[in-house]
Amino acid sequence: MNPNNKKPFNKDGRQSRNRSPQHRPHESAPPKPGLAARAAATKILAAVIDRKTPLDGMLDAEGGNPAYKALGESDRALVRAILNSALRHLPRIETAIASLLDSPLPEGARALHHVLVVGAAQMLYLDVPDHSAVDLAVEQANQDPRNRRFAKLVNAILRRIGREKQEILAQVATVPAMPVWFLTRLEAAYGSDAALRISNTQLEPAAIDITVKSDAEGWAKRLNGVVLPTGGVRLAAFEGSIPSLDGFNEGEWWVQDAAASIPAKLFGSLAGSKVVDLCAAPGGKTAQLIVAGGRVTALDQSANRLKRLSTNLARLGLEAETVAGDMAKFQPEDLFDAALLDAPCSSTGTTRRHPDVLWTKGPEDIAKLAGLQERLLRHALTLVRPGGLVVFSNCSLDPEEGEDLVARVLAETDMAERVPIKPEDWPGLEAAISRLGAFRTTPDMLPLSGGFASGLDGFFAVVLRRTR
Repeated sequence: MNPNNKKPFNKDGRQSRNRSPQHRPHESAPPKPGLAARAAATKILAAVIDRKTPLDGMLDAEGGNPAYKALGESDRALVRAILNSALRHLPRIETAIASLLDSPLPEGARALHHVLVVGAAQMLYLDVPDHSAVDLAVEQANQDPRNRRFAKLVNAILRRIGREKQEILAQVATVPAMPVWFLTRLEAAYGSDAALRISNTQLEPAAIDITVKSDAEGWAKRLNGVVLPTGGVRLAAFEGSIPSLDGFNEGEWWVQDAAASIPAKLFGSLAGSKVVDLCAAPGGKTAQLIVAGGRVTALDQSANRLKRLSTNLARLGLEAETVAGDMAKFQPEDLFDAALLDAPCSSTGTTRRHPDVLWTKGPEDIAKLAGLQERLLRHALTLVRPGGLVVFSNCSLDPEEGEDLVARVLAETDMAERVPIKPEDWPGLEAAISRLGAFRTTPDMLPLSGGFASGLDGFFAVVLRRTR
């Protein structure tokens, strides 16, 4: 990426041939259009990477980041696009920037780093004019006392990226799009080839899947979708909002990733059964259990999340008893016939829709969450009658939160046994059933054609029966 006739730039930008005057902005001068959006994106990116702050909360329309909330809707959409692209491609973007420097950025220059990443993300992976991305990044640098002396460097590096875009994209295409710590864990669990496939799938946003109350074929035709092996429907790309689609206001379906719909289906018919959905909000799985015939109690620690669940169920015309409380301390008067525990986890299977996850989590988080899940699973087994079923699931790709945890629980208790899931019961997803009869989906599964996006979230699910 640095041929002899293209000399890299040092940290002060003195070798740049693309010089632009440094302007110290006048306080009275109006801000450049688009500058506030780039500044918000840079602040939020810094919070994700440096302070491990989850992205969803910062992009909340009511309680989110103040810089984001101050923007109009079109600028908010641009911020979301910049952040999603930057986080999905971060290792590649950082590799590209580093290749154009003959020495690393100075210690403590994190603000400068984030300005460069935001600019490069627009130029390499978004349909943003190069001159706009460069100009606004230089303006950001000039307005920040920490970065002002590096404005020429910002200009030089980003102009090089603009001139050599295709060459740079080709050279970084083999850089895994995941942090090394997690890629190493994937390789240990699935092998190098599968780990690379999983890494590459997160470069594309997730498809929109829906779960229907009934008549999947009919709804696939009406909504220009395709029926999935899970029984749900995947929509083709469309312009507009989800609530504008046929059947939404009538409560005929709800948005739910194909993999997330699997755990509730593992019970089969629940007609007449007393069922508890532990960690229930926002309610997609609760709705499935009700549609399957269960008399459902929905439990969640957050009263606010339960309000959202109740609102969602009301749109669908469904009802459940709701209980706010700590699942680990939940003691019902009567035992249930079935319990669904979709446990809190690292969410590493959802990076297509939540690209910040791998930058806000680490190995210590996986270990901590695995311990929590184990405690919750052991308690869940006490909530069903002997002979009752517990489905344990989560959206983590890490075996420490799935296979290893379940094996340990079964080895240490005689009150539960595994109920193997049969591959023949899941045509089209046979590869997702392990030899022990557990579900393990990975984002590189479910290839589709005909213009429909492939892939699904990474999920683990197992069926256990209480024996005594």
